[in-house]
Amino acid sequence: MKQLIHKYKIPAAGGLAVLMFWLYGLMEEETVPPEPALVEEAPVEVVPEEISTEEAVPVEVAIDVKGAVTMPGIYMMTSDQRVNDAINKAGGLMETADAAAVNLAQKVQDEMVIYVPTKGEGVPPVIASSTPGGNGAASAKSSESAEGTLININEADSSGLQKLPGVGEAKAQAIIDYRETEGPFAAAEELKNVSGIGDKTFEKLEPLITVQ
Repeated sequence: MKQLIHKYKIPAAGGLAVLMFWLYGLMEEETVPPEPALVEEAPVEVVPEEISTEEAVPVEVAIDVKGAVTMPGIYMMTSDQRVNDAINKAGGLMETADAAAVNLAQKVQDEMVIYVPTKGEGVPPVIASSTPGGNGAASAKSSESAEGTLININEADSSGLQKLPGVGEAKAQAIIDYRETEGPFAAAEELKNVSGIGDKTFEKLEPLITVQ
């Protein structure tokens, strides 16, 4: 028995040493803390604030062009156009037109009346119908009414009556029909008896008309 112990003493001691070395290595691995995982930070995207570039969108408007133009009438235009564009659409100015009396650069507005006078014609300003943002007058000469410049609603023909703001072919004919049926107008206020002419329209016409 002693011989067997003596025989395997050295190998057993070597095996024990190997075992202890392996256990020590295992303990070393368990005690070493794992390295923290690196987390990549996502780049923060900076979104610039939107800058408002909204502009007024042109809208369709109806313009009444009268006076010394080739083709007077009502024309559809857009709100970004000018009085000059409206006159060109009406065939342009006649040779007798007083172009200096009209602001050709003014922007048009809905229900605007553009009256182009003839040279030497003394007509008070033609004021467009009231619209948001102002009256928007496209006027002839700004001189005050004088004797001989008013339109006689008892004598004027259809063309003459259409020179009045807000009076088109239909209203002009209605005025003529009324005076032929009811007789001459005794006073300017009787014009309100004509179909289509109310108080607001009459207020614009009163400074421009006469019955004598």
